[in-house]
Amino acid sequence: MMNSLAISAAAEANPSSTIDQLRSDFRQWLTDNADELERFRSLPTDMEGIFATLSAMQRVMYDAGWIRLGWSANVEGLGGPPALRAVVSEELAEAGYPPPFSFAVQEVLGPAIERYAPAELSAEVLPRLLRGEEAWCQGFSEPGSGSDLGSLRTKAIDAGDHWIVNGEKIWTSWAQNADRCVLLVRTGTPDSAHRGITALFVDMDTPGIEISPLTAITGEQDFSSLFFKDVKVPKTRTLGEVGGGWEFSMFVLSCERGAAAWQRQAWMRWRLRRLVADAPHIADARVGEAFELISALRLLSRRTLRSLSNGETVGVLPSFDKYLMSTAEKFLFDSALAAIPERVLAASDREADDWRHDYLYSRASSIYGGAKEIQRNIIAERILGLPREK
Repeated sequence: MMNSLAISAAAEANPSSTIDQLRSDFRQWLTDNADELERFRSLPTDMEGIFATLSAMQRVMYDAGWIRLGWSANVEGLGGPPALRAVVSEELAEAGYPPPFSFAVQEVLGPAIERYAPAELSAEVLPRLLRGEEAWCQGFSEPGSGSDLGSLRTKAIDAGDHWIVNGEKIWTSWAQNADRCVLLVRTGTPDSAHRGITALFVDMDTPGIEISPLTAITGEQDFSSLFFKDVKVPKTRTLGEVGGGWEFSMFVLSCERGAAAWQRQAWMRWRLRRLVADAPHIADARVGEAFELISALRLLSRRTLRSLSNGETVGVLPSFDKYLMSTAEKFLFDSALAAIPERVLAASDREADDWRHDYLYSRASSIYGGAKEIQRNIIAERILGLPREK
């Protein structure tokens, strides 16, 4: 069995065979360490406990080298293509383990920090994220803006060696547990739209930041409103060029709609197997259609991951990934509600709670990361070339 360092080295010469070897070796590692990893299979029900448990899982996988695959030596990575990490996340889901919170963050925000942050900043903060020592959040959406980033109003004023930020963000996932925030602000004129946006990397303990948790339909407070009042952010925390926030955000969204969709499809495949086990009477047609949607999502997100791993520009193509991800997730949990309504609606054991939570959370899948309606417009206008709405 190859170790993670040998795998990353071999990947440079023969990526395809290395991925097959990685699957085999990582599965063997999961088997060999099953006793130690067993504590991560069932998570606590409170948010603090979930973060503590998943941070510990992150550190175990970091120490074993698996989470360091595909990152450069500058951020304490082991090298090799980023696609190696996709195999790790998929195999975790296949084995029934929940992905660490930072898997989503590291694949969505991590590549952008490595690409756009000053080298000394990325070398300082990315290893902390990969080790599970920090949590980050993403400050993009605003009240009244939603999926339209060009209309954001949070303002950053140039004050010499720092920015002064004022404004509000909303639907910021896990902000109350976050140590840092990747924040989009307007540094141009109010009417500068996409041209006047800049990305900043903000410490969440900076004076002037107020966090107001919001309760979701699941009953959990897993996102928040953020209020910024005269918050000072050093210019050294600027990500990319001033006014280059649109390019930055499009790169982040391409990672989100590729890497996040890949992780989500792996998790959905595992949930579909659980559904068939819990509801053997479920109609074959529903199982077949759910499998078809999830498999199609796997193919689309694999294409995006390969392109990103090869350093290619993916443009707006990941809108297909996002659209299909929400379609597949909603159908899967609609099928669960139809097949085991008494479990989803009335039972009170832990497994029933999980089904109920996942059904309710699936309602949000057509909103977060870009609303489904917005993705339809992007696909129609920018990919298919259809006329714009008047």
